[in-house]
Amino acid sequence: MPVLSGSTRISDLQPTAVNAILAEVRIAQAQGKSLVSLMRGEPDFPTPAHIVEASIRALRNGRTSYPDNRGEKALREAVAQKLERDNRLKFDPATEVLATTGATLGVYAALMAILNEGDEVLLPDPVYDAYQSPIRMAGGRIKSIQSEIRDGRFVVTEEALEGAWSPAAKAMVLNTPWNPVGTVLRRDELEMITAFCQRHNLFLISDEIYGAITYGEAVHVSPLEVAPALRDRCVLVNSLSKTYSMTGWRVGYCAGPAPLIHAMLLVLAQSSRGPATFIQDAAAEALTGPQDCVSSMREEYARRRAQVIEQLPGVRVIAPEGGFFAMVDVRESQILSNDIRKRLMYEHGVVVVHGAAYGAGGEGTLRVSFASGGENLTRGLHRLHEGLTR
Repeated sequence: MPVLSGSTRISDLQPTAVNAILAEVRIAQAQGKSLVSLMRGEPDFPTPAHIVEASIRALRNGRTSYPDNRGEKALREAVAQKLERDNRLKFDPATEVLATTGATLGVYAALMAILNEGDEVLLPDPVYDAYQSPIRMAGGRIKSIQSEIRDGRFVVTEEALEGAWSPAAKAMVLNTPWNPVGTVLRRDELEMITAFCQRHNLFLISDEIYGAITYGEAVHVSPLEVAPALRDRCVLVNSLSKTYSMTGWRVGYCAGPAPLIHAMLLVLAQSSRGPATFIQDAAAEALTGPQDCVSSMREEYARRRAQVIEQLPGVRVIAPEGGFFAMVDVRESQILSNDIRKRLMYEHGVVVVHGAAYGAGGEGTLRVSFASGGENLTRGLHRLHEGLTR
């Protein structure tokens, strides 16, 4: 049988760290290994009942036909309402809002609409590794922005931004709250970053999927709140997965200037063509209905965050300002983070993600998820503490 000679672009793609580790986990479990996972960013809460009921009601009302590729009118209006209510931003739901099959497809559509072959995309390092493959699929090249740990949080400086820039730079992807490191970018930091983007005529793709999950005095601020002048070169990307515990529903949205949203619509029209109509109806209910479920989940995440710190005495935990991941600093061990990750899994039965999976800036750290709580978190932290102290 002849060997398939496929697309060369596929050789540049790779599974995310979580999916690669999941493959290891399945093999180990098939061999009888007992494992506790503190790895995935999947909330363990059920989707709130009023959202589920909205979907059931839509199904009963026959909402099973093709959706508007741009997004159902009710959902686009709900997104515009949410952005004005929570972020003080106004978008025209008819021309400046797009429904997507999760935030991942929103990021992909934005990159496809913005990039030409060889354009560079600036990425903070470390950052969510699933950005890399879509950049490459869109013909882009990744330029890392070095970060550093200051006063117990990861930061990006203006010097690091300027050091990453070159004339080939076309766009920057920003994630706040920042996965995996937990930093919530402050207003002055966003002013510096958006001024940099304006100075160099960069597009800004702002992934705000963890925006509703912040702690203490940290407050999520959208870049456009501090830099309205960037309005024509910025697209906001979000999803209902984390905020409303709707990971499997695969529904998200983007908001941006009408020409860019139209270009992204052309990309989506060649792929998913949007979430199912009854799912969009449920999403509209989530965004416009009671928000006490969001507050309740955030309060529980705050308790779990405290538990992570309390159950890891003697371990340096970089307490997150937002999201549901804590970075554990193991640099003093002088052992590669992936080696530590493997030893924790095979010798101590706890699964985490090595920081180096998110870029060179993450080396010497481990990402610990508290998206799942209860006995799973308690047992996992016990095993993690035992493994690290040994």
